[in-house]
Amino acid sequence: MAAIEMKNIVKQYGDGFPAVNDVSIDVADGEFMILVGPSGCGKSTLLRMIVGLEDITSGDMVIAGKRVNDLAPRDRNLAMVFQNYALYPHLTVYENIAFPLRLAGASKEEVDRKVRDASKTLELDEHLERKPGNLSGGQRQRVAMGRAIVRDAEAFLFDEPLSNLDAKLRGQMRTEIARMQRRLGITTVYVTHDQTEAMTLGDRVAVLKRGILQQLATPRELYTNPVNLFVAGFIGSPPMNFLPATVEGNSVKLPFGTLTIPEAKARNAQGKGLLIAGIRPEHFEDVAVMESGKTGGSTFRTTVDVVEWLGNEAYAYSPFEAPPEVQEQLLQLERDLDGEALHTQLVISLDSSSRVKEGQEAEIWVDSSKIHLFDPSTGENLTLDSSAAGTVPSDTATAEVAKQQDSIATPGEQEAATET
Repeated sequence: MAAIEMKNIVKQYGDGFPAVNDVSIDVADGEFMILVGPSGCGKSTLLRMIVGLEDITSGDMVIAGKRVNDLAPRDRNLAMVFQNYALYPHLTVYENIAFPLRLAGASKEEVDRKVRDASKTLELDEHLERKPGNLSGGQRQRVAMGRAIVRDAEAFLFDEPLSNLDAKLRGQMRTEIARMQRRLGITTVYVTHDQTEAMTLGDRVAVLKRGILQQLATPRELYTNPVNLFVAGFIGSPPMNFLPATVEGNSVKLPFGTLTIPEAKARNAQGKGLLIAGIRPEHFEDVAVMESGKTGGSTFRTTVDVVEWLGNEAYAYSPFEAPPEVQEQLLQLERDLDGEALHTQLVISLDSSSRVKEGQEAEIWVDSSKIHLFDPSTGENLTLDSSAAGTVPSDTATAEVAKQQDSIATPGEQEAATET
């Protein structure tokens, strides 16, 4: 096992635009680090620079205390699991898992022991003589993981390993990957565009946008203290509500009413003019079914035009008006988030017992202590609790860089580059 240090990493292609722009991340020995962001944010490019499949334009990549910028992939002792599995179709499961061991010249006894240990861990014993074409997507992904396990690598690198699986199987594989990593205690860097995977798997999560690190923190810190509009909109499902707001004293005026907020939150927003308030859907409740004994917060009345009942919960939607400058910021945020809809409507998460009906007015309670206030021009969170926000990027986080497309090697190229 080994720690991985990325120091001011930059990747520029021929056109001069940085796909990765001055990213510094330290992955501790045994840590499960997630790289997350929308398409083109540079997360896969960064992973490929760790393993050596992409050259580093500037900066230092340090693994186990050794600078590896000039080392070939085979000399870095890292195991990579690809999105497309990269299995050899003509080999059995046994031989696919054994491949890196045979390439390294391991004895027949060592190969058999390690393959069977890995197959037992991943519940592949009954499939060892089958070929990849006769396996399900989840089974093929476990074979790819088994091939990584047997290598005794210093770190695992996962490049969106679950994106080809259906929703149910993704949930199962998330659990398997988490258990395997905890059991082996190996340093792991995992790339995904799925914020659910990021929040459930990672010890810490690095959120990237257009090649720039936006925030590096634990999942809980990202959820409770997003540093800017982008992180706030990316983390959470459904996304955070964004509304036009103005602050006077300890009061914030919103389209559905005026709420009292804690003095600490209001302090940095004084005299800023028009702001964007962020409130998560789950921080609302229907007053009619709200648990007794709740203190604080505020109530307001709003007309609901759509209700979605999902069995265990419901979502109510209430439209509101927003000035052009707020609408433009939300449209830009939608583009940054790969089209995630952030319409000018309030999304309210309700208990399944709520009887709120479409077209009727409802009395809603909101936990006003959970409100965030953002500067519409910079996206900065003015109510950030700096003591618990994780790593916040430098001023370069506002730079505009071009999106890049993750390059994809063929299975043979991937194998040759990463196997020892």
